[in-house]
Amino acid sequence: MKQDNLSAKHNPEWALFLPAVSSFYIAGLGKQRKGEPYFDQARIPASFKGDVEKLNFLNSKEGLYYYKWGLYSAGHANLDTTDDDASESIIREREEGTFMLGDSGGFQILKGQWPADWKDPNCPRAMKKRKAVLTWMDTYMDYGMCLDIPSQSLTTFGMKDKNGNSLHGISTIEEAISATHINNEYFINNRSGKCKFLNVLQGRNHTQSDSWYEEMKKYCDPNLYPDNHFNGWAFGGQNKIDVHLMLRRLVGIIHDGLLQEGKHDLIHCLGTSILEYAVLFTDIQKAVRKYHNPKLQITFDCASPFFSAAKGLAYFNTSIQHNKKWAYSMEKTAEKKSYANDTRKYRDAVLADKIHKQFTDSPVTDALVMKDLCYRGVGFLGQHGKETKTSWDTLSYTLLQSHNVWMHMNAVQEANRQYETGVVPKMLVHKFEGDRFFTQLVDEIFSKKTKQESLDLIDYHSSYWKQFQSGSQGISGKKTENAMSMFEELFTVDEEPIEEIEDSDEAMSLVLE
Repeated sequence: MKQDNLSAKHNPEWALFLPAVSSFYIAGLGKQRKGEPYFDQARIPASFKGDVEKLNFLNSKEGLYYYKWGLYSAGHANLDTTDDDASESIIREREEGTFMLGDSGGFQILKGQWPADWKDPNCPRAMKKRKAVLTWMDTYMDYGMCLDIPSQSLTTFGMKDKNGNSLHGISTIEEAISATHINNEYFINNRSGKCKFLNVLQGRNHTQSDSWYEEMKKYCDPNLYPDNHFNGWAFGGQNKIDVHLMLRRLVGIIHDGLLQEGKHDLIHCLGTSILEYAVLFTDIQKAVRKYHNPKLQITFDCASPFFSAAKGLAYFNTSIQHNKKWAYSMEKTAEKKSYANDTRKYRDAVLADKIHKQFTDSPVTDALVMKDLCYRGVGFLGQHGKETKTSWDTLSYTLLQSHNVWMHMNAVQEANRQYETGVVPKMLVHKFEGDRFFTQLVDEIFSKKTKQESLDLIDYHSSYWKQFQSGSQGISGKKTENAMSMFEELFTVDEEPIEEIEDSDEAMSLVLE
């Protein structure tokens, strides 16, 4: 099988998509590569010749497809760096030349999974986790995010432990800011220098976001921290999806001297799935590189390919048309015990049986027959000696996740390719100035000599920014002025939407219970 080298297909001028790798996905592959018989050899698809390392997209030699970039969360990881954990080997022992951005685990704080009083600098549980996250980042990650307290934690303050105490102790935005200061101070004073760190910006509306930035910007200041300042920015909360705020934030960062070449070369946008934003980020990156920092790299991530597989959803098509909504399309795929002996090629079978009206093959599904996914037939007994309810097993989900990841990566690259030929999504067409697109406008914004000129131009086009619909976290579109929270459709989904706030690993653990 010829490898699809997606790394080589990536144009360095584009913003870079980072798949938010699921620990479920890498666990079995990691154990298998370390000699543990996690998957029965008889179970592995015949075309793989007994080697599931073909599903490791970080492997330039053996992977069915190769993509050398990713994001992995400390919240999913084994933080004990002294433990030779085979299930983490895909990340810990990845080959030279790959790139991994570490998410710090703020999601686990807001979900109450790392219980502590995070606003108390002397809380021993918070300090233990704080130390573990920093050590893990410095050991395994190329870049990492500071351990921020997401502004969304305010909505989960009511989660209590058995003694009636909040699981994280954060009830106000001021407390979230204070707790993040504590973590930032620890990181900036104790980092080893092996990992570069991003200053995470949060806030659920413009006012909160502005306050957060003013409080946290000092950690990127080389004048205050000449040897250990943070090395870039991560946009969370409202900053990552409200284009009006995003552009104002970038202008402020630039004119505060905090996006300097060689010192602050990475901006990451957290959990951004919508396809139109792939080209929007590319336009911003090109403009900032042209006028301010030629080395800037904008990255963005999402876990949707992994999360959707946990729901039994397969990406089957991508829609990229001029002046239309762009979308990844997904729906329920084949899942029947009667397929356990079906040797038809997977794509041929799902089309013939009308499971999908159309289906785009990935390098993974191109190597599968129907029984490779629907492995458990009638009478198949699970580990408890009872017949299983589904034809899928752990490898089935792993295969589907791998297919979905390729589809998402390929869609992002194809979107950028089409955009370069003049195919523009409806979202980015300036309906108030029909002959003008986002590309020209964002270039003009960053070409201005003064901060105020750029801000005035951004504000002048405030009606244009309201037509941007950005996804599941924060507010976009017409509701940006009153931003709190909403859910917008991310994908064309046949049965149920994907909400990005949910965790792909949590979803998998529920499925496999």
